[in-house]
Amino acid sequence: MPARAARHAAGAVAGAGGDYAAFLAAVRRDAIRQGLTADAVTRALALSAPNMQVIQRDRNQPEFHLTWAQYRDRVLTPRKIADGRAAFAQQRAILEQQVLTRYDVAPGAVMGIWGLESGYGAMTGKFAVVDALCTLAFEGRRAKFFHDELFHALAILNAGDIAPEFMTGSYAGAMGQPQFMPSAYVKYAVDIDGDGRRDIWHSMPDVFGSIANYLAGSGWVGGESWGQQVVVPDTVAQATLGRAQTRTLAEWMAMGVRQAGGAPFDRPTDTGAVLRPDGPGGEAFMVYRNFAAIRRYNPSDFYALAVGLLGNEIA
Repeated sequence: MPARAARHAAGAVAGAGGDYAAFLAAVRRDAIRQGLTADAVTRALALSAPNMQVIQRDRNQPEFHLTWAQYRDRVLTPRKIADGRAAFAQQRAILEQQVLTRYDVAPGAVMGIWGLESGYGAMTGKFAVVDALCTLAFEGRRAKFFHDELFHALAILNAGDIAPEFMTGSYAGAMGQPQFMPSAYVKYAVDIDGDGRRDIWHSMPDVFGSIANYLAGSGWVGGESWGQQVVVPDTVAQATLGRAQTRTLAEWMAMGVRQAGGAPFDRPTDTGAVLRPDGPGGEAFMVYRNFAAIRRYNPSDFYALAVGLLGNEIA
C-alpha cells in the first residue's frame, strides 16, 4: 500500500472508534443470541481494537507471479527438507501410532502440509485471532467472510478449546500449526491426546490428527499416491494438459508420457492428469485423486505439488 493510502486507511479506522465500539456491541449481542455465553464473548471481544497492522497487511498483500521453477526453488529448499526430516524423526511415533492408526492418510502429506503452513510449527503467527477477524469484518473489504469466521472463532472460545489470549494466528485469522481458519477448525480439528481440547497450537497429536482428518474429509484415498514426476514430450500440446484433462495411463503412454527415467507405467488402467506448469521444457507431473485432496487445503496447483514433493523427501 502506498504510504498516503496507508495513512488514509489508518485515519479512517481511527476516526471510526465509536463505530467500532458499536460494531463490537452488535457482535456481542448476536453471539449471545446464538447461544454463546456472555462471559466468553465479552472476554474475547475485550481484546479487540481496530488493528492497523492487520488492515495494512490485508490491503498490501504482495503479488508474486512466479513460475513453477521459481516457486519450487523458493519453497522446497535444502533447509526445509532437512528440517522436515529431523521433525519427522522426532515426531514419527506420535504420527504413526496415534494418528495414522485412525486416518488412512500418507505421513508425507501430513508432514508436507505442516512444513509449508508453519515451518513445522515454528511460524504460527502472533496476531490475536479475534482482534484480527473483528478488524477485517469491520473494515469491510471481505466483511461477510471474516464476519462468519469471527463467529466460528467465538464458538471455539465458548467451547473452551483455547483461551482468547492464546488464540493466535496470522493477520487473516489462520490459526495454529496447521493454519486452520476457524471454520476449518470447527469442521476438522480433533482431540487425539484425549485432554478434552482440540489444541492445534501446542498438542502434536492434535496438530497431526487435525491435518489428517482434513485430508480424509477432503477425499484422500488410502494406499494411493498423490502423483509423480513424469516425462512429457514437448510436442504434446499444453492445451491437452491440466487437472481437468483426465485419461488412463495407457492413453497418456500413447501420447509419449512416461515415468521419470523413461519407464512405462505399471498400472495402465489407472487414471490421472498431467500438469506441466511452465510449459514445454519444464517439469511435468502425473497427478491422481489424492492431489485433489491436498488441493482442498489450499486451492493452488503449486502448493499441492510442493506438499507432495516435500512429503516424498521427508517420509
